[in-house]
Amino acid sequence: MIVRIMGEGQVEVAESHLPELNKLDDELLAEMESGDGVGFRRTLHALLEKVRELGEPLPDASLEPSELILPAPDATLEDVRELLGESGLIPPVP
Repeated sequence: MIVRIMGEGQVEVAESHLPELNKLDDELLAEMESGDGVGFRRTLHALLEKVRELGEPLPDASLEPSELILPAPDATLEDVRELLGESGLIPPVP
């Protein structure tokens, strides 16, 4: 799965890592709903770091379509709300 982190580039992440990423996404969604800005910032950074850790960066010249788009590390609660789907930033694992 190709994941774009806004402002950084793309990484390829194996779909087998989706359950781990979904846990962080669920935490992020709960923090957004409760208005926990400190928790939101911490979890957003943890999610992005986990994607970087588990993923393989694609070359800058690569023009692969992104299956997921994640916010930049400095995104605000409002920025992320605009990106959210019904189930968060990362689709649930079937």
